[in-house]
Amino acid sequence: MATEAPGKVEQHTIYQIPLDQRHGTWRDLFTIWFGSNIMMLTIITGSLASAVFKLDFVSSCLSIIIGNLVGAIFMALHSAQGARLGVPQMVQTRGQFGTIGAVLVVAIVIVMYVGFLASNIVLAGQSLHTIAAGIDQRWLIVLIAVISVIATIFGHDLIHAYARVITWASGLALLVSFAWIVLVHGLPGNFMAMNHFNLAGFCSMVSVGALWQIAYAPYVSDYSRYMPHDTGAKDAFWASYWGCTLGSIFPMILGAMLGLVAANGDPVAGLTSFTGAVAVPVVIIFSIGIAGTNAMNLYCGVLSTITLVHTFAPGWKPGAAARTITAIAITLVGLAIALFAAGAFLTNYTNFILLLLYVLVPWTAINLVDFYLVRHGDYDVGAFFTAAGGIYGRFNKSAIFCYILGILIQLPFVSNDLYTGPVAKALDGVDLSWIVGLCVISPVYYVMARKSAASLVPAV
Repeated sequence: MATEAPGKVEQHTIYQIPLDQRHGTWRDLFTIWFGSNIMMLTIITGSLASAVFKLDFVSSCLSIIIGNLVGAIFMALHSAQGARLGVPQMVQTRGQFGTIGAVLVVAIVIVMYVGFLASNIVLAGQSLHTIAAGIDQRWLIVLIAVISVIATIFGHDLIHAYARVITWASGLALLVSFAWIVLVHGLPGNFMAMNHFNLAGFCSMVSVGALWQIAYAPYVSDYSRYMPHDTGAKDAFWASYWGCTLGSIFPMILGAMLGLVAANGDPVAGLTSFTGAVAVPVVIIFSIGIAGTNAMNLYCGVLSTITLVHTFAPGWKPGAAARTITAIAITLVGLAIALFAAGAFLTNYTNFILLLLYVLVPWTAINLVDFYLVRHGDYDVGAFFTAAGGIYGRFNKSAIFCYILGILIQLPFVSNDLYTGPVAKALDGVDLSWIVGLCVISPVYYVMARKSAASLVPAV
């Protein structure tokens, strides 16, 4: 069995990982999701509960916990797919949508990756600027982008190795932050009375927490595809589930705390001022941690972009050079967006992640129902890389229909700054769209897919 070589440039791109090159254990899945989530953007996301949705601390914590625990179920279910099939998530999506039908989903996911890349480097630059005010914030943003693209060029094993290191460093920084803010600096006497429970805000934060986890679904198997084939689905599920939930919940709770006590609800400035003497190392660790998470986003964005191009050029055999060039190109796009959007970050970011919810939910429902209930993990992987899509064809009308239906059926239940549906208005702004999308599309697709898949027997 192959062993990890973090210092070597990964040669694989979108093709199936050979069995003799599989390596790693369930612990690697835990650390990559735990370590990658303890960063500044997670803290920012948690601050939405108190700073944007105006929840008190207890309500903030409950909404964060519920959202993450529920959303991570879907994220972790995708994790087992990588070890089973050995291909990136967006390649596997061809098994549900067809080679051409998957293009829309892949394109949307690429936009998501670029959005998170831009969000992360903005936050990293702004955070570092609080402790290095003499350096132009734009150069700090560029620095984080450069670190991210270098890690992506080396690829899968280096990213995993980085995650193991950052798990300990960021975990310690998080613990120190909580201890310093609560025990050394101290919280205001009226801390628990700040803000109040409101149903719309509570449901919105549950949705944000759920989306935080669901947003990983399009690439979670990209980091489990190197796992040995005999890695149990149960081990992959629980390692990914607890790694991602524990790594997300605690930083988000820290963010909710800072959103209450920091001036103007600014968690970045609040973290710097409330951690006092340890602010510099804490901010540096959380900011550098962003570079690792960015490398993950960028790596998967690269694989998705290569998948998109490969759809229309099936004879193309992309290797390490193609991944490098694509990584640089995507980084430049994300960097341009980051430099443009830095001024109105929090509002833009809130709208961005809420919009993602509406387009990711139908896909995850279709993918999981197909994998676990319709085909039971049995796919003809070779067919994913043919122009005609083999037994899956160019288009899967059932999947495409359900995907579009899933987006449309959520619209009446949507509630955000850009649009509020009639049902959401009647519910005083409570957003139930993602729940409706999952509950409706899952059974509809199951019925339609069972009929069309009955005659399809994948090759052994």
